[in-house]
This record gives sequence, structure tokens and C-alpha cells, in this order.
Amino acid sequence: MAEFIRINEADNVVVALTELKKGRLLNVGGEEIEVLSDVDRGHKVAIKDIPTGGDVIKYGYPIGKATCEIRKGEHVHVHNLKTALGEDEEYTYNPVATGKTEVQGLPDYFLGYERKNGKVGIRNNIWIIPTVGCVVAVAREIANSCKNLVGEGVDEIVAFSHPYGCSQLGDDQENTRTILADLIKHPNAGGVLVLGLGCENSNIPVLKEYLKDIDEDRVRFLVCQEAEDEVEEGIKLVEELALKCSKDKRTKQSVSKLTVGLKCGGSDGLSGITANPVVGAFSDILTGKEGTTILTEVPEMFGAETILMNRAKDKETFNKTVKLIKDFKDYFSAHGQTIYENPSPGNKAGGISTLEDKSLGCTQKAGTSTVVDVLNYGEKAREKGLNLLSAPGNDLVAATALASADAQIVLFTTGRGTPFACPVPTVKISTNTPLYLKKKNWIDFNCGSLLEDKGKAELAEELYSMVIRIANGERVKSEVSGYSDLAIFKQGVTL
Repeated sequence: MAEFIRINEADNVVVALTELKKGRLLNVGGEEIEVLSDVDRGHKVAIKDIPTGGDVIKYGYPIGKATCEIRKGEHVHVHNLKTALGEDEEYTYNPVATGKTEVQGLPDYFLGYERKNGKVGIRNNIWIIPTVGCVVAVAREIANSCKNLVGEGVDEIVAFSHPYGCSQLGDDQENTRTILADLIKHPNAGGVLVLGLGCENSNIPVLKEYLKDIDEDRVRFLVCQEAEDEVEEGIKLVEELALKCSKDKRTKQSVSKLTVGLKCGGSDGLSGITANPVVGAFSDILTGKEGTTILTEVPEMFGAETILMNRAKDKETFNKTVKLIKDFKDYFSAHGQTIYENPSPGNKAGGISTLEDKSLGCTQKAGTSTVVDVLNYGEKAREKGLNLLSAPGNDLVAATALASADAQIVLFTTGRGTPFACPVPTVKISTNTPLYLKKKNWIDFNCGSLLEDKGKAELAEELYSMVIRIANGERVKSEVSGYSDLAIFKQGVTL
């Protein structure tokens, strides 16, 4: 395996692919450069002298300014590099040509559950969705009591947890109602029990106003305060739903009906070199087959947003992308927070130094396709192709937002590892082989082999084939472990 990589010919840093010891000589374009201190995997080494205030270039773009003179061979990180991003940016539309990726020999179909509204699920789960945090424990008890119903058409019975649904105001309460309604209507749910308390703000009668187009055969409602024994009543309703699900069969469906969310978390210095580019190539393959992908975590677009803006299909989509970015900056400012308070301690330990560094790696997941639409938080995808979605960088919140936008699967790249899962199958993709070997109970797919014995196109095709198998029913590691998390974007006052 190579010791380092120069991602772009314009770069004045290289990235260590293994630990580099002080005194090590690197041959960069025929020039020998001595490493001046120990450098961990994923971290950067200067291959040119960089003056104070000079641009540090990675991915072919500036990732910040040198805060002091940086010598050739020196470790480049937070101690000598800072963001160059400003509070207010002005944008102009400079469209770039994008193409359609066509790969032969890959499946054009999967086996899914077609719903009454024409959407297709890849799971036939029964979901128990509380309207308010007060009944979460009841939801869990009902789900645990119904585990014997799994099988015979029921893939899993899942009770989701969240602390909201009451004592919220304005947009904060609206977020809760919208996300819960989105999940109630999600195609991966063959049946849903909506579990209310009875006195909450987002009670069942209120929530029904958001559920005009549901399949009434597949949704049941239970108000706990109205039931003599809410657990017993809940079990009966789940049994009714299970009987409905037992008659469902997987049928052949075009991959154009697949929607896949794209997310990264616990990123390291290899995320933008291995896993994210592979996921980007996967996105290009799926959208080339008229499928849909969704990229979110807007704060991790800051510094790379113009790349996405210039791939917008038209001026209207460009303007929507500009609004997406500016609205999120305004959200930070309105709460008196620094817009560029990123990356996280774990990101920095893994070699990411600035938000530009993180964002240029993060947006690799978008591949090279045209941006066809921009979605507000809680909106469902409308256009086939690559979509952008408004949501924060927080892993659980952003992944839940992807599920609420009707993603049936989420691809989640990580350099440091995480066990969480969102409401839909969450595929963990490692940036490096040591993580894959250490956490095989977490990681589903290894992109570390990109640095060893495989090419990006080969890995993207392997990932695509895995996604089809998952769509056909193969369970991911988090499903095997029984993990299903739900997190709603908190945006207001709690009473």
C-alpha cells in the first residue's frame, strides 16, 4: 500500500495513508521530502513551503490559511492552519457540464413491497410510533410483547423513541408533526400503530390532519388515556396489522423506485479519499438508472457549496441551493453561534483540520451528477436524481431526515465507527481497513481496500450490488443488532 496520496496535482499537501515517522523520505513527483515530525494516518504533510496567510490546497481547493510559515515536510493541522471562510458569501451561477453514468451488467430491478400509493418498500416492518415521549415505554412494551409475530410477512416490529410531541411551540412543534407523519407514511412500514397519550399538543386528532393520504388498512391509532389496558389493546392492533402484512409478497420493481440517503459521520482524513468518493460513484450509478439519492448535513457543505451550486440543473435550482446554505447560516447566527464551529474533536484526531477540509471530503458523496432539486426539512423527494436536503450535520437527526424524505436505505460512511441506525436500513461503510476488521459487528462494507487492491469503479459496483441485496431483504449489521433510532430537529422553545 502507498504511504501517502496527493489527491490533486494542484495540492501543496499530501495525506498520510499510514503512520509516517520523523525523518521518513517521501518521493513526491521525483522530489524527496523529509517528514519533519511523526504524522498519523489521515493527516497532512506540506510538500511545498507555505507562507503565513498562504492557501493550503487539498482536493485542488483551498482548505484554509496558514497561521504561520509552514515548511516543506511539516505536519499541517489545527496548530498552523485555520478556516478562510467568512460569515457572508455571495454566489453566482457558473453551470458546469454534468453527464449520465451508464454501467452495464448491474441489476436494474429489486424485489420490493409495492404500496397502494405506488411507492415501494424494501422492508415489511410494523412500526409503533409514539406521538409524545410520555408513551415511549408503552410502545416498547407492546413491541417486545409482539416479537412472536415476526415472520410470515413481518420483517420486524420496531418501537421508536423520541422525547417530543408536547410543550413545543411554532416551527419546533411543526417539525415533530411533519417527521412523525412522514414516517407513518413511509413505504418500509407495512403497518403502523400510532400511539398517543391523549392530552399532548401533537395528539392523534391533530396528527391526522397531516395524514390525508394514508392507507387506512395499514394504520391503527390508540389513545392510551382512553384504553383500560393500553398494552393489551396495542397488542391486539399489532396482531391485526401482522395479519395484513402476512399477505404481502415481494415483487419485481425497477431500481428507479429506489431512494438512497447519503450521510457521513465520525469522519477522518480518509473519508474524502476512500468511502465518500465510492459512495459518490454509487450515486452516479443509481441516478444513471433513474433512481434517487439525497445528500444532506448542510453545515458540512460550507466551503464546498459552490461545487454543488454549479451542478444545479437550472437557475431556479441554483437559487434554492443558495437559500439552503444561507438559511442554515442564519440559523447559526440567530442562536448566537459561530457558523464554522466544525470539525469535531474526533474529526480533528482523524486528520481533518478545517470546515473546508471536512466539506470538500463530505460532498464527494454527491458524485458528479446534476443536482435536480432541493428539499426543505421534512419534505419528501419529488425528482429522480441527486437531491439536496436541509438538515443539520448531527448523525441521528440527519439520517432520520433522510428516512422521512422517503429514503428506503441510508449509506453511512465513517472513519471512526458508530453503531447507530436510523428508521431505515443504515449501511455502515468504513474508510479504512483497520476499522472494518476491528468492528465487524458495526461495519457492512469496507472502502479501505481502495488503498490496497481495488479501484473506485469496482468498489462502487460492489456497493451497488450490496444495496440491491439489501433492497431484496438482506439485513445490515445494525438490523441484526436490533438498532433503530429516531431523532427530530429541535428548533425552538420547550415549555
